Amino acid sequence: MADEESASAPQPATLTRASGFDVSARSDGLTRRSFVGTAALAGASLISAAATAQNRQQAEAGRKGDSASDPGPENHPLLAENPNANLPPFTDRGNPGSVWYSFDVTPKRLEAGGWTHQVTERELPSSKDLAGVNMRLTAGSFRELHWHLADEWAIMLAGKARVTNMQPDGKMFVDDIETGDLWYFPAGLPHSIQGLEGDGCEFLLVFDQGSFSEDTTFLLSELLAHIPPEIIRKNMGWTRAEWDQLPPEQLYIFPANLPGSLEADRQFLGKHLETRTQYTLKASKMPPTFKSPGGEVLIVDSTNFPVATNIAMAQVTLRPGAIRELHWHPNGSEWQYWIKGQGRMTVVSTEAKARTMDFHANDVGLVPSMAGHYIENTGSGDLVFLEMFKTARYQDVSVNEWIARMPDKMAQAHLQLPLSTIRRAPQSSLKILPG
Repeated sequence: MADEESASAPQPATLTRASGFDVSARSDGLTRRSFVGTAALAGASLISAAATAQNRQQAEAGRKGDSASDPGPENHPLLAENPNANLPPFTDRGNPGSVWYSFDVTPKRLEAGGWTHQVTERELPSSKDLAGVNMRLTAGSFRELHWHLADEWAIMLAGKARVTNMQPDGKMFVDDIETGDLWYFPAGLPHSIQGLEGDGCEFLLVFDQGSFSEDTTFLLSELLAHIPPEIIRKNMGWTRAEWDQLPPEQLYIFPANLPGSLEADRQFLGKHLETRTQYTLKASKMPPTFKSPGGEVLIVDSTNFPVATNIAMAQVTLRPGAIRELHWHPNGSEWQYWIKGQGRMTVVSTEAKARTMDFHANDVGLVPSMAGHYIENTGSGDLVFLEMFKTARYQDVSVNEWIARMPDKMAQAHLQLPLSTIRRAPQSSLKILPG
């Protein structure tokens, strides 16, 4: 075998006597002293491996039996939802920081035409790059015309909506989107969202600022309400009586009549209709980027959605028991939104800090930049979640692929496994591995 052949191959005499090797050993073979030293090291390695295995077995056993019992009060529904948070795998260690939060424990801001709530750096302190807003609009209701300090990326979770976006050159973009479709509005450009016929819509907004707050957007109603009426007369030609009819405070989310057809709105805009830049993407019609028996991945970034210059996405579907392979991202932290199903994730950070958490639909996950992690589907149905990044291009590094690219001796030295075992692992990045 290759590993046996490498053990008997001539070795250069570059080690000192302190290592157990004879510095006078010839390069074409081993002396008696060096052979004894090699045997001693091999024996020590076996003893060390046995001790390591025993320690791991003791650590694993410590998570079972009476030592894990809790005769006092417990929140049983919460424990059932988060078994790995309360009783983590024996491989967890230390505290790498919070990696979980949920929209379902944040207060909703209820308005006449819908609601909104958010998970930002305030709720999830580890999330410095991205923040999320979950919003609902009933049929006909608007998210008032507004603009932000941050770029806005969005995915339609349910229903349909009409969106508009105004450019500095005076042209307006307008489009209708449905479940699974995306939009992207750069910072500073005013836009609107209106729920369409049926049950309106629900969507997820992702902003490229962890400290973003949905309560601190620029609103058309507030702009006009706080400009002196004589300036409004000079600027718009509206009288004081007409100024008095403007909304005195923000509308934010409010009911309205359903719009006309998309074609009618586009005809109204005429030469002012923006047709070159596409601020929406019919992602619901796109084929997956990767597909396997264990699931599929759809990647959307600036390569296939050019306007999305600062936020990238991977939408992952895992079949029961499948895992998103062990990997990390070299160009940013990962902000997750769990759309469907349930699963668990372990995040391993520097200084051997590791945390395992359980996730369900409407939860938010956070993986610090470059931290290794996997995601496993622990439910009986499909798991669907988003991986979001503050970057123009999606990138990941597969642990399996990295190991496969290591030369034999390098891999054996680091993993301390037989070469036949090492090469049994997948030899390329598969993104998703079946259960």
